[in-house]
Amino acid sequence: MREYLLTLCVTAAVTYLLTGPVRKFAIAAGAMPEIRARDVHREPTPRLGGIAMFGGLCAGLLVASQLTNVGDVFRLSDEPRALLAGAGLIWLLGVLDDKWGVDALVKLGGQMIAAGVMVWQGLTVLWLPVPGVGNVALTPLQGTLLTVALVVVTINAVNFVDGLDGLASGMVCIAAVAFFMYAYRIWYGYGIEAAAPATLFAAVLMGMCLGFLPHNMHPARIFMGDSGSMLIGLVLAAGAVSVTGQVDPDVITDSTGSVKTTVQTMVPVYMPVLLLPLSVLAVPIADLVLAIVRRTWRGQSPFAADRGHLHHRLLEIGHSHSRAVLIMYFWSALIAFGAVAFSVRSSSLVIVLTIVLLSAVGLVILLMPRFTPRVPRWAQALVPPRYRIRPEPADRDTDQGTDQDAGPEGAERRPGPAPRKPSGATALREYERLARHKVDSRS
Repeated sequence: MREYLLTLCVTAAVTYLLTGPVRKFAIAAGAMPEIRARDVHREPTPRLGGIAMFGGLCAGLLVASQLTNVGDVFRLSDEPRALLAGAGLIWLLGVLDDKWGVDALVKLGGQMIAAGVMVWQGLTVLWLPVPGVGNVALTPLQGTLLTVALVVVTINAVNFVDGLDGLASGMVCIAAVAFFMYAYRIWYGYGIEAAAPATLFAAVLMGMCLGFLPHNMHPARIFMGDSGSMLIGLVLAAGAVSVTGQVDPDVITDSTGSVKTTVQTMVPVYMPVLLLPLSVLAVPIADLVLAIVRRTWRGQSPFAADRGHLHHRLLEIGHSHSRAVLIMYFWSALIAFGAVAFSVRSSSLVIVLTIVLLSAVGLVILLMPRFTPRVPRWAQALVPPRYRIRPEPADRDTDQGTDQDAGPEGAERRPGPAPRKPSGATALREYERLARHKVDSRS
């Protein structure tokens, strides 16, 4: 565990330290596209944050290769090299798209090539653990097609959800934490060495997201762009492919002595392949499916951008930018950690009741966009200013009157309350009004 934590910390530190210089480079290189009608941010923001994330990935893998226990992954398996090769290709494609723009079909082809390179180097699905049937061996063609499909779907799911500050990196970080807990339990709890690469990939992915998040939280100073969103999507998919295609459920059956227990333990394995990473990427996958159905129904290309994503809908019903992100975090964490908890103790009634209770709380928060939480006075120093208890209007008037009576030579005047920033919904309505005004003026 200590070696994984060291790898995580090194990856996060390198990503964090590189993001500042990368931001300056992006501004100098002109990687600051104009604000589009579907965008939520109000000022041009540089992209290319994926450069820093790729640097963190390389640093984390380099450090891990020199460690005693984790280093065995590089000597006994080609999966880390396969991941690095595929990540390099997808990162380069993303950098080109962030700077000059790449056609959607070209990006799709590049994603398939990156996935094919990983398959060629050994990172592929070899068999499927089917409940009630056992292991179903796949032919090389079937394994290749399934692996490429899984990688492409996961990449685009992460790319589609990258629409608010800190949303994609935070949701993928939550998924990586849940996936790390599951893979580490398979590796350490059952002694299955084949789960070690997936555990390493999850630790590195956590470091990439945690190092980039401080720069990407609202208001974001830099965006990860396609170079970052496609990169973290590929790393997450690589972990799912590794733990699904390489871990033999029969080994777990030998340890537990029960096929039923093995099926319960391997539930998060079925989900990454059979249900397209639903256990850790349920919200992005749902957003992806809804976007494809919505655009196809309108006669548009499935890759045509619009303002119908889940985070846009949260803004439209009145949630602020930060609250919409936190709501998406909540549902992602509930589904991901619920799947992991179910794999540990599927017969526990406490887990089911907890998930139901948290789901009810999430629905209440979802339907109350005007509710502003406040924390006790003793905890105000630990939370952002918007959640602190504000003084009553009478107190503010009294304080301001005292300062004014003191005269120019008296005590310093206290600043008045800062003007309220417009919410995400207000920004969207303003952009729609400006877009309609442009159309009317042209006609």
